[in-house]
Amino acid sequence: MSIALVFGGIPCDAAENSRTFSFYFENDLFADTDQSYTNGIKLSWISPDLTGYAESGRLPGWSLPLIGRLPFINEPGLQRNVVISIGQNMYTPGDLEAEDLIEDDRPYAGWTYFGIGLHSKNERRLDSMEIQIGMVGPASFAEQTQKWVHEWRGDQCPNGWDNQIKDEPGLAVIYERKWRFLYARDIGKLGFDVIPHLGGALGNVYTYANAGMEARLGWNITRDFGTSLIRPAGDSNAPLSAQDPRVKSDHGFGLYVFGMVAGRAMLHNIFLDGNTFTDSHSVDKKRFVADIGAGVGLIIQRFKLCYTHVLRTKAFEGQEDDQVFGSITLSFTY
Repeated sequence: MSIALVFGGIPCDAAENSRTFSFYFENDLFADTDQSYTNGIKLSWISPDLTGYAESGRLPGWSLPLIGRLPFINEPGLQRNVVISIGQNMYTPGDLEAEDLIEDDRPYAGWTYFGIGLHSKNERRLDSMEIQIGMVGPASFAEQTQKWVHEWRGDQCPNGWDNQIKDEPGLAVIYERKWRFLYARDIGKLGFDVIPHLGGALGNVYTYANAGMEARLGWNITRDFGTSLIRPAGDSNAPLSAQDPRVKSDHGFGLYVFGMVAGRAMLHNIFLDGNTFTDSHSVDKKRFVADIGAGVGLIIQRFKLCYTHVLRTKAFEGQEDDQVFGSITLSFTY
């Protein structure tokens, strides 16, 4: 197998040479609540296209045989990007004032993680493979984060973190495929596209199969794979081609609305099932959880700002209501 076969295939342009940095923030304060999935924050960076890096000597020699064995990597005509991310999620019961264990509500839990992934994509399809490693439990520092934010805002101090699930190293291996259909080919016009996805995750943090779809309608829609919530293999903000308004200096504005629906069939969720190797607080999870959301995206020059309002169905038995939260994503392409 030749290195040219692994990395060759497409010419460089402004999109392929660009890098994209994204900041994600999710919180239920947008629904005036403070419970369940109560906060998520994530930073991610998507590299420029790595086509030709093998021949340029920019990739270490030991990595080339490994990269060559990865699925989809040898298909000609694809862009290839590395994705690096770091984030923290936190989960709490509804009553933050109580110090004792609330047995029929979800456990206090935090997840702080580092992720590295590989994208293989063209105008129609994106394959994402990602590995996340991190810590669940006190070593995630979710308790300190929430208490600091609540003290700064003058809110009720969360008193039940002594009951959180225990320390456990976390590992998840994720794969997801996205497609793009019905998209406008010319910039400077009203456009519409549909982006379905299908994938799954395996690990001691979560194991699931997932599927969903996003539809976008507006002016100068970005040439990417949509706006994702904070989730594994969800980084899809990088421009695909020179037709993306973020890499065209004379068309640096866009505005669109979108709707999304996604579902997960959960086999394992440490934030509800409790620790894998030791006893901890747990509740009976629901096997299927769905997200329904709607939002708006704004593109100004190299910036993309999106807000999504999300309804998430009940995640465990005894949960009184579906959850509502807001998600903000700010991306910068350079």
